[in-house]
Amino acid sequence: MTHASRTRPDTRTRPWHGIMVATALPLRADLSVDHDAYADHVAWLLDNGCDGVVPNGSLGEYQTLTDAERTRVVRTAVEAAGDGARVMPGVSAYGSAEARRWAEQAAEAGAGSVLLLPPNAFRADEDAVRAHFAEVARAGLPVVAYNNPVDTKVDLAPALLARLHADGSIVAVKEFTGDVRRAYEIAELAPGLDLLVGADDVLLELALAGAVGWIAGYPNALPRACATLYRAAVSGDLATALPLYRSLHPLLRWDSRTEFVQAIKMSMDLAGRPGGPTRPPRFPLTDESGAAVRAATEKVLAEGLV
Repeated sequence: MTHASRTRPDTRTRPWHGIMVATALPLRADLSVDHDAYADHVAWLLDNGCDGVVPNGSLGEYQTLTDAERTRVVRTAVEAAGDGARVMPGVSAYGSAEARRWAEQAAEAGAGSVLLLPPNAFRADEDAVRAHFAEVARAGLPVVAYNNPVDTKVDLAPALLARLHADGSIVAVKEFTGDVRRAYEIAELAPGLDLLVGADDVLLELALAGAVGWIAGYPNALPRACATLYRAAVSGDLATALPLYRSLHPLLRWDSRTEFVQAIKMSMDLAGRPGGPTRPPRFPLTDESGAAVRAATEKVLAEGLV
């Protein structure tokens, strides 16, 4: 399915700035990838206030994809976006060589940047982390580091981020720890390193601390409300941002929970978007969690925050 270039002008100064949606991946009932639905979803996000997409992230269940599926997802995203600068594929892998190959594939597809976790098959020390990012940076695309020590057990602390930036290996960091104090230390130690919001439920705090982008989950279901929130937050318009943030926060906090994929896909289904099932080993939400997500989503939809 072919999509023309999106009509909204791209006013960003860097491909990794703005609202980059970590896209959920539509699956059919038999758990095969619905690439047509995914293309439509990418186009819909860009037409509804988002700046770009991040295919093959954790929300896109990249760990469960075959190499062929993962490759096609990136190509589909670039084609649907109509502008590779709006696409930041996740290129994380257990080995540095494999991660570099995914980065090279992203470059061949025309993507504007890539998102990379540190080595996560073991608790990598600083030397291993720096070598890993340097290897992937050799593919030629700007690399955004993804700091998620909860899942990877490797913490890209501010001092290490500063070294990675000084090495020329990274241009930005998706900061997922939830510790908003790090924003100020990162700015002090690496003033040229761009800070991107990495967890939906600290958006306002990190935006006020100087974030220039948001790698976001919940815009998959509520792009217009999330776009309004983000732009108000980064411009310091608290009169608009704070009440909207309070309304959305019962949903946004699911982005930091283990069941974030299932929760966001359920909200997408309720909002009329192609959410659908998840691949094993992710199970459907429990009755209790599902009821909580449903109630919070229906409240937001009833308030017209779509």
